[in-house]
Amino acid sequence: MSVFCQAVVYLLVALPAVAQSQAFATITIRPARSADPRNARVQVLPNGDLIASAVPVITLLSYAYDVPVNPSPRLSPLPDWTPREKYDIEAKAPANAIPPSLQDSEVRSRIQQMIRGLIADRFGLVMQVENKTMSVYALTVASGGPKLQKSAIADKDCTFDTDPEACHNFVGGLGHPLNAKAIDMEDLAHYIGNWTDLPVVNRTALSGLFTVNTEGWVPMRLPPPPPNATPAVNPFAGLPTIFTVLGKLGLELKRQEDILPVYNVERIERPAAN
Repeated sequence: MSVFCQAVVYLLVALPAVAQSQAFATITIRPARSADPRNARVQVLPNGDLIASAVPVITLLSYAYDVPVNPSPRLSPLPDWTPREKYDIEAKAPANAIPPSLQDSEVRSRIQQMIRGLIADRFGLVMQVENKTMSVYALTVASGGPKLQKSAIADKDCTFDTDPEACHNFVGGLGHPLNAKAIDMEDLAHYIGNWTDLPVVNRTALSGLFTVNTEGWVPMRLPPPPPNATPAVNPFAGLPTIFTVLGKLGLELKRQEDILPVYNVERIERPAAN
């Protein structure tokens, strides 16, 4: 199907419509003991158990559906409590939820399905998925080839963990520098897509984990300021663009048309007490 043809497919997502082996056996959710964002963390242990501290539901949605945490044209507006209210979550996976024989991409897909089921089961998520043609940035390799350093950490030694020092995550800083010990190109596309004016998709065909360390860059968009906020001095003045930063890594963003899923939330609720 041509990407220039509108492809609209409505799928009512009434999760957990996943295989029993891909659903958590037990789930406990409580209001977070700490509201400090520095304590926010989500871990999935090698056996599939999930442990989350001070996490808002938007973080779970972001990972489960590969959408930015910041507002995005790929996710309909959510209630204001979804990024604000935080929860502590413990979810026990059934036996053999993540078999050792699974490839890394299959592990990621399995975890995403389990988290989707958790959100549907405990946050009452119901939404429609609509495939739409839209303008995107395709993350590609520049003509001179990639200038990336392979990570010393192997895929088999990585587990899902949102700690900034863990695999597949970036250490924050002014202008969101690309600083990470072990990320792949999907991680990079997902991360920078939080601050670009178009969705970002990985089209590099590069595999494996890389170590990156760059300066910050000027975000293309920011969340809207609070009502009646006094205009502030631009803290990003003097920083390069993301195009310049990626160019030093032998990568580039190319604007093109693509078909991506758009998630229209019909219902999402605060979780019921355990």
